[in-house]
Parts: sequence; structure tokens; C-alpha cells
Amino acid sequence: MEKTLRIKLVKSAYGRKPNQGKTLKALGLSKINQVVEKPDNEAVRGMIATVSHLVEVLQD
Repeated sequence: MEKTLRIKLVKSAYGRKPNQGKTLKALGLSKINQVVEKPDNEAVRGMIATVSHLVEVLQD
């Protein structure tokens, strides 16, 4: 079974750099407190690093 990461949007992308908004959209996050599950791989970890100040990775 593949490991997954639960990612929660905690701050808005409003007023941020355009690439950060696009990264959130690629992760499937659009509303504050929204939680998505993504596979734990290098691509997703890179996206999380780009918007680390806007999201929170939840532990199971």
C-alpha cells in the first residue's frame, strides 16, 4: 500500500505569488481548512515545500 500525505490549507493564497496559487490548485486545495490526500512522492513533497507557509501536513 502506498503512503499518503494529508494536506490542509490553513492560509489563503490571496496576494501571494502566482506560482503559489497554481501550486495550491494543482494540489487540489481551494478553500481554507480543506484537506486532501496525495501520494507521498518527491513531486508532491516539492509542491508542499513551495507553499509550506500556507499548508499544514497532518499526521495520522
